[in-house]
Amino acid sequence: MSRSTTPARLANVDALRGFALFGILVVNITAFASVYYGRGVTDPAFTSLTGRLAEGLVSFVFETKFYLLFSFLFGYSFTLQMRSAERAGEPLVPRMLRRQIGLWLIGLTHAVLLFHGDILTTYAVLGGILLMLRHCSDRAALRLAAWLIAATGLVWAALGGLQLLAGEAVDPLTVHAEAAAALAAYAGTPGTVIGAHLQELSGIWVLLGLIQAPSALAMFLCGLVAGRRRLFEQDEEARPLLRRLLRHALLIGLPGSAFYTCTSMARPGTGWEVLGLAAGILTGPFLAGGYIAAAMLLFRTTVGMRLAAVLAPAGRMALSNYLGQSLACSLIFTAYGLGLVGQLPALGVLAIAAVLYLFQLAFSAWWLRHHAYGPLEWLLRALTIAALPSWRAVPVRSA
Repeated sequence: MSRSTTPARLANVDALRGFALFGILVVNITAFASVYYGRGVTDPAFTSLTGRLAEGLVSFVFETKFYLLFSFLFGYSFTLQMRSAERAGEPLVPRMLRRQIGLWLIGLTHAVLLFHGDILTTYAVLGGILLMLRHCSDRAALRLAAWLIAATGLVWAALGGLQLLAGEAVDPLTVHAEAAAALAAYAGTPGTVIGAHLQELSGIWVLLGLIQAPSALAMFLCGLVAGRRRLFEQDEEARPLLRRLLRHALLIGLPGSAFYTCTSMARPGTGWEVLGLAAGILTGPFLAGGYIAAAMLLFRTTVGMRLAAVLAPAGRMALSNYLGQSLACSLIFTAYGLGLVGQLPALGVLAIAAVLYLFQLAFSAWWLRHHAYGPLEWLLRALTIAALPSWRAVPVRSA
């Protein structure tokens, strides 16, 4: 008999996290490659047919969905942390506060040096809120999650409607000037790159605080409930729920994502784009739930088990891979390295994402054959338990 191994249910959670890494990479690399990303004006470098198709693919399949998937997994993993603290006989609150502070410090470093769109600092703050809400009932948690999504989506729908009534739209000349300044900064020197990050961070709170944070907290709560109910430890019992999630994804998630994509591409910078964003906020959780359900059902098939085995190592060291993606993109697109921002076609950017992701899958599998944790996972665990965990992987022994 071998030593205690990771249960299949946890391996599937790791595999799902590894799958989510690809979606995060596709969205983030687009932001690295184009200084027009999120400004309400189409990037002149992406105006070809293939460029528009690639932009539409990213918008329809990935944007506003994959960070929700990651957020759900954060909530699910929170319950695993609770069980780990219980097994260790340690009080939960000090342990989790150390973890959230460590995550915030890592995220802040990431935001300043590598990518202003960092999500870790937001997760660190929201994790503290989740810690305070951990004793609420499942019904109350799901109700709060629904209210967070609904309220956020309706606020943005109202803003979009007001913008349409006022006839306001983004001024292309202003956007082009801002994009040119950003391009000069990111292609300048390492110092100008950091300066651009700091400048972007001064305004990114609108995106994080009014869009991502409420939706992420909602998915934290859904993950918390799923973890309490040990959703991924079930098999036949969970299938009806997973199939319902798939139906909701098809009936609600896909149409909402289509509206989001059409408005962002056809009417950027107008109230229609804001209405599309509202639709994405309201329906994105359904499509994210469909992704979760499809993956978990797939992982229970013979082919899916093989795929899960390939994805799981990357998911086990998701934090290291997330920051590794930003480091690689910084070296490719900014003055830290090649400075190719604004120079590559959209399909070329997606090809780089695919190659980078495949490399991370292979590297993660190699690394975890020799180490117990990814580099940043080891650091975060050391902060969490206030001790130095094992660095080397424990060899498998047969009895």
